[in-house]
Amino acid sequence: MMTIRAAGERDASSLARLILLAIQDIAYQLTGESSERDVLRQLEAFIDAEGNRFSRSCILAKVENGIPVGMILCYHGSDAERLYKPVLEHLSRKSGNPAITIDDEADEDEYYIDAIAVDPSQQGKGYAKQLIAAAENRARELGHDKIALNVDQTNEGAHALYVKLGYRADKEIKIHDKPFWHMVKSLS
Repeated sequence: MMTIRAAGERDASSLARLILLAIQDIAYQLTGESSERDVLRQLEAFIDAEGNRFSRSCILAKVENGIPVGMILCYHGSDAERLYKPVLEHLSRKSGNPAITIDDEADEDEYYIDAIAVDPSQQGKGYAKQLIAAAENRARELGHDKIALNVDQTNEGAHALYVKLGYRADKEIKIHDKPFWHMVKSLS
């Protein structure tokens, strides 16, 4: 059976792989790790810890036979600083640099889709659209009237999907020195 649900306690390994699929090199930057194995291990630790941008409570999972085959990671922009803090503290400890920074991705007035991914074996089935709809519904339930995401400017397929779903680019931002379109959609 196929369903979308809040991420569960046994999902960390599958979710870590999906997050890495979604954010690629940014996952290396945000974990401070250099091998895929260590990136996945640190992502799992973040998922299992509450109060950071990768916490289970921020994730909705598309599940098949009890296993996440897709995920969407969201939080409100007004929570971003608080959610980024544990990641920054981890990076400061790991690097020995107390002044380390990460890119601001979310605006204060929006429900923010940080990452979305569907397992390659499950792509083309409309799961990304279902996950985005679930995130939009969650945003409405929480009383938010605007949702946003960032898309790599070279990812034309994703950009076209977001435009089709009613998102529009309102500015360009840089994440890990790459250009992204910041795209917004009104939920009112």
